[in-house]
Amino acid sequence: MNMYSMGIIGLPNVGKSTLFNALTQAAAAAANYPFCTIEPNIGIVPIPDERLQQIGEVVQPEKLTPAVIQFIDIAGLVRGASRGEGLGNQFLAHVREVDALVHVIRCFVDENVSHVEGDLEPLRDRDIVETELLLADLQTLEKRQERVSRYLKTGEDKYKAELQLVQRLVEHISQGLPARTLPVKEDEGSLLQEYRLLTSLPVLYCANVSGDDLPEIIEGGDGGSSGRHYRELERAAREAGAACVAVAAQLEAELQELEAGERREFLAELGIPDSGLDRLVRAAYQQLDLVTFYTIKGPETRAWIIPRGTKVPQAAGKIHSDMERGFIRAEVLSAEELIEAGSFSRAREIGILRSEGKDYEVQDGDVMLIRFNV
Repeated sequence: MNMYSMGIIGLPNVGKSTLFNALTQAAAAAANYPFCTIEPNIGIVPIPDERLQQIGEVVQPEKLTPAVIQFIDIAGLVRGASRGEGLGNQFLAHVREVDALVHVIRCFVDENVSHVEGDLEPLRDRDIVETELLLADLQTLEKRQERVSRYLKTGEDKYKAELQLVQRLVEHISQGLPARTLPVKEDEGSLLQEYRLLTSLPVLYCANVSGDDLPEIIEGGDGGSSGRHYRELERAAREAGAACVAVAAQLEAELQELEAGERREFLAELGIPDSGLDRLVRAAYQQLDLVTFYTIKGPETRAWIIPRGTKVPQAAGKIHSDMERGFIRAEVLSAEELIEAGSFSRAREIGILRSEGKDYEVQDGDVMLIRFNV
């Protein structure tokens, strides 16, 4: 099953495992989606999707299947990980396999939970982890530079161009700047992907805040000491080309022990519009720059996620490779149009169903019927 994965990273004792356990409990309890744990540290989590629920009310399928994101709880990183300290090598190998990072940063004070660095300073903690990722990338680039330099004697222009890119990256990263903030030309993008640099991955800072401070933080206030730390991280995220979301991991773990109705009531009493996990999953979806399309054929109505800008044959290939290979056309309308029309057949009758060819870029919210022949 091909899906997008988010690696949960951070220092020890920041709440990574509490957050991961809450995510997986939420996934296990999600209606109509059979939660599966591939390994003890991997969980598959449905993307909250009100639009899918509305389509389901119209179509009344036997089965309603949301799109999902995979979360991987990666062992805590310590200073020196890039040199193999602690679980450094294992940590870095796992990070290279994900599509984006959720960097959990502790913003709460708790005398019962020790801090690996002795005191609470979220920006310093963020810098420790990011420095290790930057150092690991420099090692990757140094090896690449040696290799490309050997090929320079062939005289091929592509090696000169690649060496220039590597040198620009080394200079950029040596200044403490992540690879994702380096402007690259279109033809350099595929090379950059090939390097699998850790700092080129999209990043979402997950500020683990106190449950007492969370309502005020969501309202836009400072919200006690953890709120002040959150605002600092929010500013740092903007500068680093990252996103930022506040979650109270311990509160989320406690919420998962309640029934769905009790959970909603408890959140309403706290003045919190939705769960932190929902906000985290939605923010992860946005960081990956994904769009959702829907299929309603047969007994199952299902949401699928694809990168923004995907052409319709490749979107069809997400459902089944035969659909991409034998693609003829897609019948398309927006979720809003389907909900208003009341059914796919009614949409066809009133002429709002469009026929799109292989050059069509799938839009967020498209409902599609794929025509193909193999």
